[in-house]
Amino acid sequence: MISHVYGDIAQSGEGFVVIDVGGIGYQVNVTKPILNELTGMKGKVKLYTYLHVREDAHILYGFLNQSDLEMFKLLISVTRVGPQIAMNILSQIKIEELAAAIIHEDEKVLTRISGVGPKNAKRLILELKDKMTKKMEGFSLPATSNANYDAVSALVSLGFPRQSAERAVEAVSGGEQKVEAIIKAALLKLKE
Repeated sequence: MISHVYGDIAQSGEGFVVIDVGGIGYQVNVTKPILNELTGMKGKVKLYTYLHVREDAHILYGFLNQSDLEMFKLLISVTRVGPQIAMNILSQIKIEELAAAIIHEDEKVLTRISGVGPKNAKRLILELKDKMTKKMEGFSLPATSNANYDAVSALVSLGFPRQSAERAVEAVSGGEQKVEAIIKAALLKLKE
């Protein structure tokens, strides 16, 4: 088992980086937020990894911290959720928001993630609610059905990167605004 890799980024592509460790390049699949964070990074990086062994391939999945790796392992423990679906989920939603959606049984938030239909959303809630509740004890979880979250989700579905959408929504939101008003203001902010 390869628990982590530490080295220089030799190459990056759509959904992966190649880490040069002592002259050997390890291709590590990463989520979009991690890829964005690693792009342009100089020096050595450490990725905590999960080695998925299939009949036809050995695939490494990498994360910047242990909590992301643990969430990935929880997700792939769910029936019919494989590593690719888990990476897709973690690319589109923050861990805290995912945990809150599962704990509060908010299927609406989960089905907004592309690749997660109503059946998978129910399965995630059913199989992970107790585990997630124990894991997230002591953490303050965000509310899952608030206007800012809905606005960010709408902007992401329009094709804007999640981080840009979050920054724009944070910049324009305040008080008791309706989702539509936040989206309009954030769109203007994103055009600047």
